[in-house]
Amino acid sequence: MVLPNFLVIGAPKSGTTSLYKYLEEHPQVYMSSHKEPRFFAFEGCTGFNGHGVSRYNIVTNLDEYQRLFSQVADEQAIGEASTWYLSSPTAPERIKHYIPDVKLIAILREPAERAYSHYWHLYRKDLEPLDSFEKAIFAEEQRKQSNWLPDWYYLQEGYYYEHLTRYFQLFSREQIRVYLYEDLCSDPSNVLRDIFQFLEIDSEFEPNVVQRYNVTKLMRSKRLGDFLNRPSTIKRFIRRTLPQTSRAQAKQMLMAMNTYDRPKMLPEIKASLLADYRESIYKLQELLNRDLSHWLAV
Repeated sequence: MVLPNFLVIGAPKSGTTSLYKYLEEHPQVYMSSHKEPRFFAFEGCTGFNGHGVSRYNIVTNLDEYQRLFSQVADEQAIGEASTWYLSSPTAPERIKHYIPDVKLIAILREPAERAYSHYWHLYRKDLEPLDSFEKAIFAEEQRKQSNWLPDWYYLQEGYYYEHLTRYFQLFSREQIRVYLYEDLCSDPSNVLRDIFQFLEIDSEFEPNVVQRYNVTKLMRSKRLGDFLNRPSTIKRFIRRTLPQTSRAQAKQMLMAMNTYDRPKMLPEIKASLLADYRESIYKLQELLNRDLSHWLAV
């Protein structure tokens, strides 16, 4: 039975897709081709709710999960990256049951900005029906009661101290590494070197860290966005008539023309959220022995 020996457990919108891609480049690493199987959060579960929930590919049985690692050859580090594991109340115990010696990696982002980025990410993908961040956070409790998936729990995801405590109660500190999103952005090579050492693989390997993945942009034209990202008869014709390099350049240019940065969060909204997170952030500082006072700046 092949199961992962390390997991990236979160948090969503904190650089985990970039980390997944960087790890995938390492010749001694095998990453599940399904980035977020979410097995340990939802083993045996059925009846998921949420807007566009049918688009979520959640692995709920062990046989299907094992098949994700059936192509492992001689890679030393075997992993996957399911960002819901961090906040899941049940994932830590399931992970402990199946892979007690696992190594766990978490990346944390200032929680108010993380929640805001998460909202816009889902809104852009037409997975968030509410047209403002404020409406979405007010709807969170009702969504929990209606058994929506955790992807819409924008605020809950940010209580990192409470989430990490569940892991530290079950796993030794030697099995857990916690990094900050700002460190991954400012010095990715150093963060990756430390992760490679943690995974006991070649720490001198240097992936291409210039490329950042899953950066949230908003579309000017949804119709053009759908055309660029979905199969169509016209695109099949273009594929037959233009070389791959020309197609890639044209797509990149059109995507750049069709996107723009999300608006900034209103200061009063951010201040309110940080007030709610303040106590958790202070506790997290002590848990990680890391100054996080900059997270509390509005």
